[in-house]
Amino acid sequence: MDVNAAVAAAAAIAGVLTGVIAMLAFRWSEREQKRPTRTSLHTDPVLPPGVDTVLSVLRSSAVVLDEADAVVKASSAAYALGLVRGGKLAVEPMLQMARDTRRDGEIRQVELDLPRRGTGRGEALAVSARVAPLGSRLVLLLVEDLTEARRIEAVRRDFVANVSHELKTPVGALSLLSEAVMDASDDPEAVQRFAGRMQIEATRLTNLVQELIDLSRVQNDDPLEDAEPVRVDELVAEAIDRCRHAAGTKQITMAASIKGAEEPSAEGAGGRRAGAADLHVWGNRGQLAAALGNLVENAVNYSPARTRVGIAARRVGAPGGDMIEIAVTDQGIGISDKDKERIFERFYRVDPARSRATGGTGLGLAIVKHVVASHGGEVTVWSAEGQGSTFTLRLPEAGAARDRAEQVSARAERAGLDGEAGRSTTSPHTSPYETLPAPEVLP
Repeated sequence: MDVNAAVAAAAAIAGVLTGVIAMLAFRWSEREQKRPTRTSLHTDPVLPPGVDTVLSVLRSSAVVLDEADAVVKASSAAYALGLVRGGKLAVEPMLQMARDTRRDGEIRQVELDLPRRGTGRGEALAVSARVAPLGSRLVLLLVEDLTEARRIEAVRRDFVANVSHELKTPVGALSLLSEAVMDASDDPEAVQRFAGRMQIEATRLTNLVQELIDLSRVQNDDPLEDAEPVRVDELVAEAIDRCRHAAGTKQITMAASIKGAEEPSAEGAGGRRAGAADLHVWGNRGQLAAALGNLVENAVNYSPARTRVGIAARRVGAPGGDMIEIAVTDQGIGISDKDKERIFERFYRVDPARSRATGGTGLGLAIVKHVVASHGGEVTVWSAEGQGSTFTLRLPEAGAARDRAEQVSARAERAGLDGEAGRSTTSPHTSPYETLPAPEVLP
């Protein structure tokens, strides 16, 4: 009996000890699983909820770094700027900022100039980098591209400086001439001579202010709000009329050639002639006339005496729809290759002395460029020194106006011309200027 009791007691004690040991082993195993190990320290970190979505909609380039400086997440813009290469942040100053922020938790910001990828000209990429902690283990880097903003600011500064200089010149001349008039009050001939110079400077100042207003208007306004089909022959006639006096003074011949669709001849004998009235562009008539007038005026001003200026217009096919080409050709001094890249800049002059003599402000071609661009077209230039220049405007054709013209022509043909043979088909809107043979358009 005593032996059996002793065995039972020993078995009970052994069972209790086994249970205690098993419980302790379970608790120890659970604790070890929760404890970070070296392996767990190097597993890929997980972004906090919602961060991935926020980074995908940011305009800034975004890069998330872990505690080993490895890239956890990077936006496509970051790769495009060359910030991330081979899974690492490639910009050392930004990497050092990330390490400092990870160490002390402070937000840092700096502006840097980075070399552009794929260019050997040393062009700098201006960026603003901002680093902030993201949780306890990650660092967020946001990079904003400031290149375009700096370019616009530089253009604004240059524009203000150029305007100040251009206004200062005629204003200073008027001040000096007024003093000369006062000093020569007893000399009528000198007063008349100085008054003439004052009138020239006042005209130059007026033209400059007007062209500044025109440039501001074409840059800020939408020309297509008041758009209408504009006949090309009327634009050409207006440009010729604007420069007729200056061309006549220099004995310059102005020739126009407008090649449109063929129309029935006035005699009704079945023959056909090239029609100019069916060429239309869609846009603001005033701006288009000013742009073409500037090109013709430049051609006359920069051409020697007894030469020829030609204006040729035609329809050309294009993938997105027919285009109207208007080319202005002169036999002037020409433009060098280095100047051709800058002639459409505001206040840029190929020959400043000649521009002063002709009253140029340096804004005419800038206005042409903005007008054509706002109408969905382009302006190109061919030029060779000593041979002349050809400026070509390419503008979308007014499709609706062309369709209407074709419908009217088709109805006229269906109605028959036998009863109309004795009547003139000349349009009341025909250009008052005789269509002269076109000059040879230089390549």
